Amino acid sequence: MAAFVGAVKLFISLVLWLNTLSSIQGARDFYEFRYPFIKRASSFSSSSSFSSSSNDEVRYDYIIVGGGTAGCPLAATLSQNFSVLMLERGGVPFSNANVSFLRNFHIALADTSPTSASQPFVSTDGVINARARVLGGGTCINAGFYTRANSDFLRRVGWDARLVNESYPWVEKQIVHQPKLAPWQDAFKDSLLDVGVSPYNGFTYDHIYGTKVGGTIFDRFGRRHTAAELLASANPKMLTVLVYATVQKVLFDKSAGKRPKAMGVMFKDENGNQHQAFLTNNRRSEVILSCGAIGTPQLLMLSGIGPKAELQRLNISMVLHNEFVGKGMADNPMNSVFVPMTRSVEQSLIQTVGITKMGVYVEASSGFGQSQDSIHCHHGLLSAEIGQLSTVPPKQRTRQAIEEFIKRKRDLPREAFKGGFILEKIAMPLSTGHLNLINTNIDNNPSVTFNYFGHPRDLGRCVNGIRMAAKVIQSDRFTNFTKCDKPTVEKLLNMSVKANINLIPKHTNDTKSLEQFCKDTVITIWHYHGGCLVGKVVDPNHKVLGTRRLRIVDGSTFSESPGTNPQGTVLMMGRYMGVKILRRRLGKAAGV
Repeated sequence: MAAFVGAVKLFISLVLWLNTLSSIQGARDFYEFRYPFIKRASSFSSSSSFSSSSNDEVRYDYIIVGGGTAGCPLAATLSQNFSVLMLERGGVPFSNANVSFLRNFHIALADTSPTSASQPFVSTDGVINARARVLGGGTCINAGFYTRANSDFLRRVGWDARLVNESYPWVEKQIVHQPKLAPWQDAFKDSLLDVGVSPYNGFTYDHIYGTKVGGTIFDRFGRRHTAAELLASANPKMLTVLVYATVQKVLFDKSAGKRPKAMGVMFKDENGNQHQAFLTNNRRSEVILSCGAIGTPQLLMLSGIGPKAELQRLNISMVLHNEFVGKGMADNPMNSVFVPMTRSVEQSLIQTVGITKMGVYVEASSGFGQSQDSIHCHHGLLSAEIGQLSTVPPKQRTRQAIEEFIKRKRDLPREAFKGGFILEKIAMPLSTGHLNLINTNIDNNPSVTFNYFGHPRDLGRCVNGIRMAAKVIQSDRFTNFTKCDKPTVEKLLNMSVKANINLIPKHTNDTKSLEQFCKDTVITIWHYHGGCLVGKVVDPNHKVLGTRRLRIVDGSTFSESPGTNPQGTVLMMGRYMGVKILRRRLGKAAGV
């Protein structure tokens, strides 16, 4: 008997030791063995040059700049037939608990350290925003909601419907899940139906008018599945992924009388050392930019393609004048309304959405004010607890502004942090802005203006959306769930406007004006797009106009954000464009 007990103890000890070892080494081993092609940028050896090397072994058929939402499925697809080098400025997401778990969603966004997966920026409009800096891109820091684009969007961009319908499932089978509906989301669903956002379309990926439950990249255990996991579908012998590889510019052959031809890229590694990577001499080899709506127009200009005056201002050698680079920037303005509760609720991100016919989407989130990292505990943060879904205040905040910020947070009732909020977002905003370089350092954010509510129709739709959100909160279904007295609209708006969710001056005595409320409390949910629009910067095949061997595959080419949430379509876009490129180059031999 003693021997048996000893054996059991030994077995338990072994299991515990293995679990401990797994927790320490698991994440690193996971990507080192499942993704052996992922390496640090400093491991790269660049011995080739334009003139001296004819060895194609150190050159690539495709160089993809940006391992994000579109870049990862694009790389996985192209690697089936060709050699691919993908360069990502951030690290891997697999070992980052703030990325991996739903419960840490807001913490990842509040982390502004140099190695954070999230890089904050503030638009000139005064709205605090974030951009991804990690393999997997925005899928690593977003709210996880997955939906397909509306059919009108697909028709307007001219994509092949059959290939689109092949590409969406390729993504969905690997990283998308049906959510277990949280109580907050269930009550929100019933409330939407009560106020007329009907019919109920159940669980679906499709964009349909009414109320629906969409997909999510969080599984039932609350673990996030990112675009980086799509790299498991790659041909490991044909793909190299370098992390902490910051591309500084695209290299061109500017032979007289010919269109500039992309030859490769210049990048720096995690130690600051410079490298160059080159394409093969094949005319169909390409550099493909997938840096997102902020990074792609920024990199194009730093590479010498953009408005002549902009380039001359910073002494950038001009490769090609294009006045439209950085133009047409847009972000879907969002406003949130607090729903206070006297008890704690389960954390939930976007699961249910109301798709209205008045150009407004209504969504909800809950429970992120109960964390020890709550804004109520750390008053220097602006994050998901109060609806901003964003980052810390910028360095230019004055001490007086910080003190006022802290006071306002202390004045908010504790109940404001025990509930959640209802979000209304404008579909297809008519207001647009622009992106400009501040300097030539790729690590620094460019200056971005979205011009929120610059068009009066956007403001009118926001007013209708706030009214809809208020009706939802005041519905019997929702008040029965919150167990709170039915709040007045003015009380809800006053509580919301007093929270410092952006850097725009507030009009706390004017919340009866819904127009002013929209302007004062506008925030983002990171659906910004534009800057390299089709017909202006790229052709319908996304090749950069006036150049050879240079293409863009990301949301910077969009003039509108697809569906209620764009990540599903950007993921699909990576697969779609990859298959399209292979089929045009190889025909049936592509095998995809």
